[in-house]
Amino acid sequence: MHHFLRLHRAGIAAVVLGLLLVAPTSRGQMRGDPLKTDVMGVFAHPDDETGMASTLAHYALGQGRVVANIYCTRGEGGGNMVGTQAGLALGILRESELRACLEKLGVRYCYFLDRRDFAYTESLSATLQRWDKEETLRALVRMVRALRPEVIVTMDPAPTAGQHGNHQAAGLLATEAFTAADPRRFPDQLGQEGLRTWQVRKLYYGGWDENLQTVIAITNSLPDGRFPWQVAGEALSNHRSQAFGNFAASPRMRRAQLFRLVKSVVPPEPEQDLLRGLPVTDGKALPIQLAPPRPPGIQVEFASRPAIANYQRWVRAQGLDGIARGMPSDIAITAGEASDIKFSISNSAATEASGEVRLTPPDGWTLRPAVVAYRVPAGRTTQLTTRATPSAGALGGYSLKAAATGTGLTTEATLRMNVVPTLRAARASEEPSLDGSDRGWEGIPFQSISHTNVWEGKVRDEADSSGRFRVAVRGKSLFLDIHVTDDVVVTNIAPDDIKGHWRSDSVEICLDPSGGAEHTLGCYKLGVFPSDSTGVVRAARDADANPGPLPDSAPHTRVTSHRTPRGYRIQASIPFSEIGIPYARRIGFNLLIYDGDKAGAAPGENINKSRLAWAPRSGIQGRPEDWGRLDLD
Repeated sequence: MHHFLRLHRAGIAAVVLGLLLVAPTSRGQMRGDPLKTDVMGVFAHPDDETGMASTLAHYALGQGRVVANIYCTRGEGGGNMVGTQAGLALGILRESELRACLEKLGVRYCYFLDRRDFAYTESLSATLQRWDKEETLRALVRMVRALRPEVIVTMDPAPTAGQHGNHQAAGLLATEAFTAADPRRFPDQLGQEGLRTWQVRKLYYGGWDENLQTVIAITNSLPDGRFPWQVAGEALSNHRSQAFGNFAASPRMRRAQLFRLVKSVVPPEPEQDLLRGLPVTDGKALPIQLAPPRPPGIQVEFASRPAIANYQRWVRAQGLDGIARGMPSDIAITAGEASDIKFSISNSAATEASGEVRLTPPDGWTLRPAVVAYRVPAGRTTQLTTRATPSAGALGGYSLKAAATGTGLTTEATLRMNVVPTLRAARASEEPSLDGSDRGWEGIPFQSISHTNVWEGKVRDEADSSGRFRVAVRGKSLFLDIHVTDDVVVTNIAPDDIKGHWRSDSVEICLDPSGGAEHTLGCYKLGVFPSDSTGVVRAARDADANPGPLPDSAPHTRVTSHRTPRGYRIQASIPFSEIGIPYARRIGFNLLIYDGDKAGAAPGENINKSRLAWAPRSGIQGRPEDWGRLDLD
């Protein structure tokens, strides 16, 4: 009997202690609003919460706040480091990993917008077209109105090099969902679905830039004695299919979490709390202009590649000038050829403006004209053009500066120019061989890919990773002969796992029928493993017009592989019809070399150490604009 009473009293004590330690009830839930949320994260894929995971744990576990995460996709188009699941099957696996992760972080709610993660792309426009932007925004606004978050944290929508177009889309959609308080947006949700409008109080982009305002400390201990960064590391290690298995030990988890306030109903100031200044009653929750208005006068601006031009227009339309990340205008131009450079003068003053624009090219470049006169009526914009010719041998990044003067004002702008290489394919007198010999290749010059042509990772020297290649045309087919120098050739990809060529040693042949597309979804991109784990050459198209294993996606393309004393040699024959062109002409072209160097790598393990390219630039695999140009005629 005494034993029972002791157990009974111990049980009561445990319950009382549990009640003391349980997360406090949110204000919304006390008012009978069971879904009321303090912090909502909006992301593209499972694992995108990585850069904010410690912050989510800080609020959910450390402060007892209600945290909800919204994901646009289930990550169906990603890689898989633990199995062969792909497509919808991979989405099932990744959702399971995600829910295990969020449970450890203390995130209470997790919802999906059920968009498809179709492939890697840097293109926001392609993403929004595939997702049907308006319907996706409708679904996200529904979530905002249902969950009524105080704060939204999301991904930066700026099209920085290597930034996934899906990530950009998540940030853009979250920003536009800030208007969930507007009853004119999706009014059927208010009538038919019984929801109410809701004004989010604050919206943050994650990550650092020049407009950083908010730093969240992750070294304050949680009630159980652990730190938010420790919990985040353990939670993120659940994303094993994305190679996060050892995240708990990563030193990066100890870094402070950085955010930038971009929309708000409370005045901005340096802060260490996303919920600073809250709560705010509904009647006083009115968005304020965070950026000072641009003073009236003239403004010079260079025309840019579509992704950046669209972003710049969207930033202005959202009132984020000076708040969102600034993206300088940027274009690709072809080496050895004159290119038109377009720019504009806008006049926001009340009277006509006139003057001149003085353009300063890089040393050795030709610019005609270098000085352009302008006259712009009040409230109008004038388009102007100059013609630039790069200096001999120019490749890579350069800048063109413009200074517009007039009516007592001076304004400046800078254009980043990426000079891309050109190459004319040789006309082969006989069909070049694919048997590892030089028959048919005689006299065709090699092009080099130096070990310094790095666009990701590090390369020790030429022996570590480098290459040379030659290109020929015979009939209506393109022929390539690629010699890769690699001191440790790894073949750890199984025959039933021919995808994700970047995981191991491989080359990627990149062909763009349009010669400068904004994204790769109309291209031909072939990743070639020198051999699988059984010694057979394997290839698959990736993130292009027809992705999939070579026999299915390009059945008339032929690929062979041969080991050499210094590495390996890939030879290929690709019909124009599979590239997507009916006849010989100029196309976009690049050749990428992936190197792993991990002898004894596990089957399917992602060992990628470095990436080289004939035309290198960060994020180059997804940006055909910055590929070189190949003349086939």
